[in-house]
Amino acid sequence: MDELARLSPTAWALIGGAAVLGFGVSWGWRWYRRYRARKALLGAVTGGSADHLADCLVPDGAGAGFHVDFLLLTGQGVVVIDLRDIRGNIFGGDQMAEWTVMDGAHRFTFTNPQSTLYDRIAAVKALVGEVPVEGRIVFTRRGKFPKGLPKWTLMIDAVRGEFPAAEPQSATAAPYGESWARLKGAVKPSYMVDMR
Repeated sequence: MDELARLSPTAWALIGGAAVLGFGVSWGWRWYRRYRARKALLGAVTGGSADHLADCLVPDGAGAGFHVDFLLLTGQGVVVIDLRDIRGNIFGGDQMAEWTVMDGAHRFTFTNPQSTLYDRIAAVKALVGEVPVEGRIVFTRRGKFPKGLPKWTLMIDAVRGEFPAAEPQSATAAPYGESWARLKGAVKPSYMVDMR
């Protein structure tokens, strides 16, 4: 302890600087890793679309709105993506009210997301008119469905296969372009970003 008390102010400044630099580098590396992961996730979801909207509020016609993680403009129409980042084995089915997640010793349930997906699809259809609208519940690689995927559910790596890349010229041609512009004008930013 006496040795510490005898350190000069310059030595203390160097020790403090080294500690701050160490914490800064550690924080910067963690930030960069999260940034890269978010960018890869965005690319996996939107890579095959001609245009996309992320984290938006779609009006429900009753003065409120539905949070939508992603809206994609593809050669097949508009796709509503409900993104879920849940770790563990997921057991769910079309007729089940709740889906179960088992992650090691932890077990929890969540409400079947299919019914809210149908509501989001209906809200988007009301805005785009005759343009085809589909929806998918997309799970990241952290989740697994050992008993098979329920209806309208995809793993993130299958999004591009389900909705292949579209030529921007053909995907945005009338009537998709006009309807997409109407949809973009009607939605608002949503700040509910949690990927459940």
